[in-house]
Amino acid sequence: MLKPRSTATRELVNLDGIWRFAVAPAVGPEPWTGPLDTRLEAPVPASYNDLFTDSAIRDHVGWVWYQRPVRVPRGWAGERVLLRVDAATHEGKVYVDDVLVAQHVGGYTPFEADITEHVRPGGEFRLTIGVNNELTSVTIPPGSITVAHDGRRKQTYLHDFYNYAGLARSVWLYSKPAVHIDDITVVTGLDGTSGTVDYSVETNAPAAVRVRALDADGIEVAAGEGANGTLRIDDVTLWRPGAAYLYDLVVEVLDGDGTGGGEVVDTFTEPFGVRTVEVRGTQFLINGEPFYFTGFGKHEDTPVRGKGHDDAYLVHDFQLMEWIGANSFRTSHYPYAEEVMEFADRHGIVVIDETAAVGLNLAVEAGLMGTPPRPTFSDDTFNDDTRDAHAQAIRELIARDKNHPSVVMWCIANEPSSNEQGAREYFEPLVELTHKLDPTRPVSYAAVMFATHENDLIADLFDVLCINRYYGWYIATGDLATAEMYLEGDLRGWAEKFGKPIMMSEYGADTLPGLHSVWDTPWTEEYQLAYLEANHRVFDRIDAFIGEHVWNFADFQTSHGIHRVGGNKKGVFTRERHPKAAAHALRQRWLPLGGRKPSSTGE
Repeated sequence: MLKPRSTATRELVNLDGIWRFAVAPAVGPEPWTGPLDTRLEAPVPASYNDLFTDSAIRDHVGWVWYQRPVRVPRGWAGERVLLRVDAATHEGKVYVDDVLVAQHVGGYTPFEADITEHVRPGGEFRLTIGVNNELTSVTIPPGSITVAHDGRRKQTYLHDFYNYAGLARSVWLYSKPAVHIDDITVVTGLDGTSGTVDYSVETNAPAAVRVRALDADGIEVAAGEGANGTLRIDDVTLWRPGAAYLYDLVVEVLDGDGTGGGEVVDTFTEPFGVRTVEVRGTQFLINGEPFYFTGFGKHEDTPVRGKGHDDAYLVHDFQLMEWIGANSFRTSHYPYAEEVMEFADRHGIVVIDETAAVGLNLAVEAGLMGTPPRPTFSDDTFNDDTRDAHAQAIRELIARDKNHPSVVMWCIANEPSSNEQGAREYFEPLVELTHKLDPTRPVSYAAVMFATHENDLIADLFDVLCINRYYGWYIATGDLATAEMYLEGDLRGWAEKFGKPIMMSEYGADTLPGLHSVWDTPWTEEYQLAYLEANHRVFDRIDAFIGEHVWNFADFQTSHGIHRVGGNKKGVFTRERHPKAAAHALRQRWLPLGGRKPSSTGE
């Protein structure tokens, strides 16, 4: 799915701003049939949970409604008119006046509707969007709903971040011609000093297609004709980590058969970078050169806005990553806003792109809630319907992000119960699907603490092993000597058994800024420093190790719990982006590395 852009043949209207807002069922069963009967207003984009002082809104389970008037530009006569929602967490319904025009399940990927037949250029319509935050055993991420003794519906879930909901990303109205480009796929390669650009263009009707590749100065460096083909860019400038270089693929659809140089009826420009990604033995290669990941698991999480996208935080977070020497991040635990991916493209930050499949692990439920253990994968728990929803999430992620050079790997799940019976039957078709949809990028998952090299049932299916480990925090708390020993034995076991690249996708310790001690005291800034140093000593002794992603970039909000005080405090920055002592220590370690692995001292 192409992101809407303003071009010579397309126009774009941003619908962000203040919308009417109401919580169901306070406004009746059909709030789209007229103006919302409400005094509340809410900003778009933003999660709604932290905006209001009423806890019933923050804790609401079910549908909420957004509404605003929209006027179609009068110059759009003869054009197709489309409405696009960048994200509705976790389910969305869109109404133009009283007509349902779109419905979508999945909270972090976009959907759109052609509303040409329901509106008129120059006219105004009432736009209503319903958003449902419910999570069940067949949603991604999963959850469950219970009803309290007083009738209140309560949402529970197994992921450790707050279930923010609403319209957290932008809403757009845009036009495109009657004959138009539906999709563009770009796959790049290297042939000596030349770059190869395989392209595929999908149109809504048979049409002549012309493509041109422009360099960063707008100079044409290659051209071709036809909906599919390969361009060759001599003396290509590569997209590299820390040194982004982007070309533009200008795609034009012509009227007639195109042989007479017909008139351009639609045009779209898709930025791309020329780079390759490869797993070779225990190395991860970008452009044929070994790459060592330094960075974080992150979250789309800020005060008041929740998961609402914010360009100011986007710029500041990337500045902090550059300052600390982070060359990469994982989109834990869902696809991030497209603006984030585009920014990474332009600034040379490497991305591990993850689906929202977090919480596929009922062993966590038993451990945290003290309930009898249930099988994770069964007809009554996570089943074929869950896997179908998971597959759709993978399809939508790859369809949206396939052309981003910053994306070097797909992570299709975080901390699934990969050591339980049924895991292989669940995941094997999903890995095959991911490789089929995109044969050019490695595929991974992030392994939970319970899954070891001895009992994990799916690791051999994947290209890169991402390991989440918290020795010294959840295990051997406060005993870093024991933690270091456990970690080294654990990682060496994975390396020796599977012979694949290994990276730490999560490691961290909760830390209260300003809490200090001369001893190894958990929660202090000194302990966070010592904890990271113990992990790093192990990393540097293992040849198969290709990277370290600290959990987390910044403190973030979670559901209530006695093990969480104001959220998860494992950030090396506070939620307000103030550095803890660990941030300065990571800067000293990471900046000199420059994307290269530290010297091994133990093999």
